[in-house]
Amino acid sequence: MKRVTVLAAILSPLLMASSCGGSSSTGGGEAVSTPTPTSPPDTGFSGFAITEHGSFNEPWAAAFIPGTDVLVLTEKSGTIRGVQTGNFDKAIFFSGVPEVDYGGQGGLGDIAFLPSEASSTIDRRTIYLSWVEAGDGDTRGAVVGRGQMVCEDHQDCAIQGLEVIWRQSPKVSGRGHYSHRILFSPDERYMYIASGERQKKEPAQDLSNTLGTVVRLNLDGTPAAGNPFGDEIWSYGHRNILGMDFDAQGRLWEVEHGPKGGDELNLVQRGANYGWPVRSNGINYNDTNIPDHTPDDGFTKPVISWTPVIAPGNMTILDGDLFAAWKGDALISGLKTKALIRVSFDGDTAREVERYDMGERIRSVIEGPDGALWVLEDGEGGRLLQLRPQ
Repeated sequence: MKRVTVLAAILSPLLMASSCGGSSSTGGGEAVSTPTPTSPPDTGFSGFAITEHGSFNEPWAAAFIPGTDVLVLTEKSGTIRGVQTGNFDKAIFFSGVPEVDYGGQGGLGDIAFLPSEASSTIDRRTIYLSWVEAGDGDTRGAVVGRGQMVCEDHQDCAIQGLEVIWRQSPKVSGRGHYSHRILFSPDERYMYIASGERQKKEPAQDLSNTLGTVVRLNLDGTPAAGNPFGDEIWSYGHRNILGMDFDAQGRLWEVEHGPKGGDELNLVQRGANYGWPVRSNGINYNDTNIPDHTPDDGFTKPVISWTPVIAPGNMTILDGDLFAAWKGDALISGLKTKALIRVSFDGDTAREVERYDMGERIRSVIEGPDGALWVLEDGEGGRLLQLRPQ
């Protein structure tokens, strides 16, 4: 059953110390920080009308099947659920889901569909998934697979012919920082994948592997022509990217976790090195210093750096008309900040303009076909919420 509530637009006072908890420190140099504005801009917005659409077990990502009202979401332990949002939340069940290496930050990850396949039915679509795959010994890594989603009776869907088309390399020990976000270019020629540095730090500066990078591929997973280093890598020196999106001008933006302090919003550019772990506006978890970014350090600087952090879950750049005053802005889901963070762009610059307290850890926010916001709370029993202007 749906339950409708109203949430006022409240600026969250929470500015968290680190993406995973702990006290804040800038670490031997004044880090760039963007605290919550004390006065929100006058957009005429007075709050969200919120409708609940059920709860899920550790939901991680969601995407609408293009041209339909069907929202498909992943649960980290290895399940895919579908919700026909315009038909009293009719459930759609999925088979053919890959086996995942579940634990820590790992499991079933992102889900993506091709906008060009929009139609009035959902009988057959290409589906892209990311998940964590076990390797030899105590190793694992992220993969991306492509298959066909076949929904013959609109009640049960099967993923058929799912094949791994990209693997994070190398597989390493540990269960953190997979990133594995999937994004298509606006012209749908290329697929961008966020590949985290797996908490290993130094590989993010090593172009012989794909840890700590954004990779750019053709839709079949082969390296795209024009990549700056002759293979898959588009940019490097990243830590743990959890959100990527294109703006209306075709610029690629990403948001990533820093260590203690130093969460980053970056404009992703061909061949750019973003500095991790040589530079960061945070410090290590053992409180040892990491030099802050400086104008002469040779690395591409974050457009926004948050200290204390926001702990991003994902990011979406709005292009609908329902929240008309926010069109072109980014919304970032906040985990320990328990908030939606709104960022406004001005060319190649950006600033945080407002923060909306949601009261729970927020894993994901996406924009629906009519411009409504669809939010996934984090963890066991995480609710699916539809947000519209009050």
